[in-house]
Amino acid sequence: MNIIRFISRRYLFSRKHVSLISVLTGISIAGITLGTALLIIVLSVFNGFFDVIRGFLLSFDPDIRVELRVDPVMIYDADLMSEIREHPEVVNLAPYIEGKAMLVTEGNRNDVVTVRGVERGSHIRITELENSVRNGVFDLSIQNNRPGVVIGETLVNRYGISPGDELALLSPTGMRRALTQFSAPRASRFKVRGTYNIQQIIDDDIVYIDLEAAQRLFNMRNEITGFDIQLTDTDRAERVKADLTGILGDDYRVQTWYDLQKPLYDVMYIEKWGSYFILMIIVLVAVLNIIGSLTMIVIQKKKDIGVLIAMGMTPKTIKKIFVSQGIQIGLIGCGIGGTLGVLLSLAQKEYGLVKLTSSFIIDAYPIMISPFDILLVVGGSMLLCLGASWYPAMRASQVEPADAVRGE
Repeated sequence: MNIIRFISRRYLFSRKHVSLISVLTGISIAGITLGTALLIIVLSVFNGFFDVIRGFLLSFDPDIRVELRVDPVMIYDADLMSEIREHPEVVNLAPYIEGKAMLVTEGNRNDVVTVRGVERGSHIRITELENSVRNGVFDLSIQNNRPGVVIGETLVNRYGISPGDELALLSPTGMRRALTQFSAPRASRFKVRGTYNIQQIIDDDIVYIDLEAAQRLFNMRNEITGFDIQLTDTDRAERVKADLTGILGDDYRVQTWYDLQKPLYDVMYIEKWGSYFILMIIVLVAVLNIIGSLTMIVIQKKKDIGVLIAMGMTPKTIKKIFVSQGIQIGLIGCGIGGTLGVLLSLAQKEYGLVKLTSSFIIDAYPIMISPFDILLVVGGSMLLCLGASWYPAMRASQVEPADAVRGE
């Protein structure tokens, strides 16, 4: 039998009567239970929102994007791309052209949109786009001397465009040339082949055309804006970024999926860890009760402590007895709270018990349980409990046997 654990348990959980010490101990355990459960649930909700937002953003964003740091365009270098494709983590590489253009529909209605030129066979997120096509098909090829274009539902709803209609795109280069040469602006005409609808966090009217058609539109001969890279595992993007930076040099800017939407992701992380530190105050309040209850035990059991020291127990062992009490309170509170938090999180994930007041992409609070977060919550709570037991343990170890036995 472990004498330290036995004595600490007898001091902490007296079966004879319910005292103020027992009440304070119960409050401490309840506070730690509540704080631990809330922390696990809240962090799991933040993880769920992060996962949902990242999933929708990755419908458009690649795992890694490479562009030049200074120039807006780069020369299409097939040898360089072949070298990057040889990286073991790279699954696919797709050059693209992106720029702003004036979209003109029938009736001379116009709007400024983002035009993205892609290669039909190598576009990174082609599967998501094909699955999101509501009307028509994702076809950018030339048919009847007209290249194809695929537009978003926002433009369809705004201008009443449907597959089979024609529209014109006018680039800033074409408008500038018209002004300097005093001629009518040259517009590239396209036929709408399909419309897509992907729920996205950042609204942007993206018009998809073929890469060669984009080169003609923006007057780019053998040039591209950059190229997107798909990896075997999105979570390894930072490691691959370091490898590619060494291959490409400082002239190129290599951005991961996180870098592309860094302000949004950073805000979500700040909110998550801000909530962690705020909710830890609940655990801290419970820990203050531990200090009070253990200190009262030291005062109440002063004579017993003196007898134990007189019988040969060292001050170090006495200290361990009261530290053990703090650890036991922490283990009970963290054990119950951790189990409760995980079970409630799993129930929310499986059944969507708590609904969102307004439907935003999803109808219930998302959940993603992270083992690291659970360890962090439980570990932080246990450290606070251990720290709370330090002062009462030090006070107990300093009891003088003679004074204690005399009742002083």
